[in-house]
Amino acid sequence: MRRVVDVGLGPRSYQVAIGPGLIDRAGEELAAAYPRRRTAVVTDAHVAALHGERFIGALKAGGIDASLIVLPPGEETKSFEGLADLSDRLLALALDRGDVITALGGGVIGDLTGFAAAIYKRGIDFVQVPTTLLAQVDSSVGGKTAIDTPRGKNLIGAFHQPLRVLADLEVLQTLPARELRCGYAEIVKYGLLGDFGFFERLEREAGAVLALEPEALSHAVHRSVQMKAEIVAEDETEQGRRALLNLGHTFGHALEAETGFDGALLHGEAVGAGMALAFRFSAALGLCSGQDAARATAAIAAAGLPTRMADIRPEPFSATRLIAHMGQDKKAEGGRITLVLARAIGDAFVAKNVEPDKLRRFLIQEDAV
Repeated sequence: MRRVVDVGLGPRSYQVAIGPGLIDRAGEELAAAYPRRRTAVVTDAHVAALHGERFIGALKAGGIDASLIVLPPGEETKSFEGLADLSDRLLALALDRGDVITALGGGVIGDLTGFAAAIYKRGIDFVQVPTTLLAQVDSSVGGKTAIDTPRGKNLIGAFHQPLRVLADLEVLQTLPARELRCGYAEIVKYGLLGDFGFFERLEREAGAVLALEPEALSHAVHRSVQMKAEIVAEDETEQGRRALLNLGHTFGHALEAETGFDGALLHGEAVGAGMALAFRFSAALGLCSGQDAARATAAIAAAGLPTRMADIRPEPFSATRLIAHMGQDKKAEGGRITLVLARAIGDAFVAKNVEPDKLRRFLIQEDAV
């Protein structure tokens, strides 16, 4: 079943198409997004081997002239060096501001390509074709683009909305189980932050979603995108409610920074652990019940995701270093830490000026040193 979600942003509004077989119909699905009938398709070597030729062929069948740019896979590509390389290759194709760039890949490719599009010749349109579950339900929607630096994740970037998002559910069949679990972390996030009924359904259907059973998968992706679209339409540049989408991310980004973005800890795994930490910290502060924290942790663990720092590596993390990373987070103001915490499952809120001493004590209780 093909579903469509509208992201309502006035003149920057666009649609997210969700369903099976969309890549094979890419020329038809995306024709309106390429008025000049020309695009550069940016992907990585893994995705190119699986889907590149088929996607380019589908575009060309629709009368779209498409050039393929293949980048190295991995988080390391989402860097200043990767941005410089991609920008130079786009310039070599002599794209102008009437053309369109297409991101074909997961979150790394989508984030990097979107940021390159935002700054290429002061801005060029782009299209997202996400090929991972995580990218389909989260990073491809909402226009947040960025690269990483040694000081933290996604610290250099821009808000730049795509013209269109094409989420082909069939491409998820090529993903390893670990990547599917990472995407599921972002799906369960939506239930935890704002839809208790969705969370309850996921408790029943987690196995079906991870097994890519069509109805369970389609509903999970559609509801996730729908919730994100509603929040983005209300708060495009993350001045208020959109910050709720970062549930688990401040903890998670700190853990990623401490593991060096080396692939030992994937983003979705970090978010899973971060959400469990956020709920347990909320319980430690008396904001939510211990039962809710335990239930949230159990739902995350049931998907095979880490929920404790010891699940990530045997040697303890430094509380001081984790807190320092949190102070560099984009939501921090004046060096004061901001976290997304919870009053209950389905009722998250933004907590500003989190007391570092309370956070430190909590992290030490969680086996940091």
